[in-house]
Amino acid sequence: LPEVQGDRPVRKRFKSYPIGYFHIDIAEMQTAQGKLYLFVAIDRTSKFAFTELHTKASKMAAAEFMRNLVKAVPYRIHTVLTDNGIQFTNRTCDRYASEHIFDRVCTECGIEHRLTKVKHPWTNGQVERMNRTIKEATVKRFHYDDHTQLCIHLADFIAAYNFGRRLKTLRGLTPYEFICKQW
Repeated sequence: LPEVQGDRPVRKRFKSYPIGYFHIDIAEMQTAQGKLYLFVAIDRTSKFAFTELHTKASKMAAAEFMRNLVKAVPYRIHTVLTDNGIQFTNRTCDRYASEHIFDRVCTECGIEHRLTKVKHPWTNGQVERMNRTIKEATVKRFHYDDHTQLCIHLADFIAAYNFGRRLKTLRGLTPYEFICKQW
């Protein structure tokens, strides 16, 4: 049948932000040696990705990841969006607890920390999609005897993604080229 105007639901576009708005999430990855936790951050605008593997998905690991992200990104991060996991925020029942260490790191660096709605993972969809892309390129395609093999392959993949992969959303530029163009 021919398409009639109005048949398709109108898709809302993301509000545009300057570079420096990062989506952050954690995913589990498995090797023959055991389990690792993949911390992933992706810039909403430039699509620049940063990853780290940790043995624990703790709030201390999340804080360390945030500090390393700030050091690795060549521009100012103004906002981060995370889920409501205990690695990133205190539970509402812990309202009498002191400030969460992840929030403290964000405050020290002048970064606004935003949280997704509870049970709405699609709010953080960009990083969820990046998790899937990383897993498809690594643990779902290859077998790793130990954590070192995975770490090396992950570093190679992220370098290829940031510096070599041309993205349609960036009009054919790599994330690195897009960042250079913004400066």
